[in-house]
Amino acid sequence: MFSILSVGIAPAFALMSFFYLKDRYTEPLPLIIRTFLFGTILVFPIMFIQYAFSVEGLSNNNFVDSFLLIALTEEFFKWFIFLYAIYHHSEFDAHYDGIVYAVAISLGFATVENVLYLFTNGIEYAFSRALFPVSSHALFAVIMGYYFGKAKTSKSHKKRNIALAFILPYLLHGTYNYILKTVTSNWLFLLIPFMIALWVFALHRVKAANKLTSNIILQKRKQQA
Repeated sequence: MFSILSVGIAPAFALMSFFYLKDRYTEPLPLIIRTFLFGTILVFPIMFIQYAFSVEGLSNNNFVDSFLLIALTEEFFKWFIFLYAIYHHSEFDAHYDGIVYAVAISLGFATVENVLYLFTNGIEYAFSRALFPVSSHALFAVIMGYYFGKAKTSKSHKKRNIALAFILPYLLHGTYNYILKTVTSNWLFLLIPFMIALWVFALHRVKAANKLTSNIILQKRKQQA
């Protein structure tokens, strides 16, 4: 049991540390932990909704299952929690902050999901789970957080950026699941390029958000000088 908990939590801890340390102006750890816990709680209502849909026979189609049952429910709830619990918080005052808090929510969800999966299916899946599902949740969150950060710090197109914070992670998540469900053999030949592209895109968003955050901080310091 301890070994499953350890390997189930480790990928989320590593990814959270990576994106947290990328922040040049670090956020308070208590708020990050609280945000992470919000993500863990999300697992249970989402599992209930997905179970209800499967019982009713509404998840027999791969497209419906990938884009509506899984991607829509998971990304919408994460987006909603961010909007409700973080967006108006006083600590969310820089572009990159959106990435930190979105990743915390998403990895909270991914951690519980990962531990439950390993308990059910075995510890031998720990490496592949870390490489694909847990990592993908973090990368979808980077994109969500980038656009939330842009909405918070930019005076223009706030509603559009808040909408993009949901739409882009949702479409990417749906595509990820659709690849897994429709490609029965050699699925790695599609999924690996998808994950590489996702990492490149997410890291580009990280760099852009950090640059914008630095510019805003420098402007504030000049105004105060």
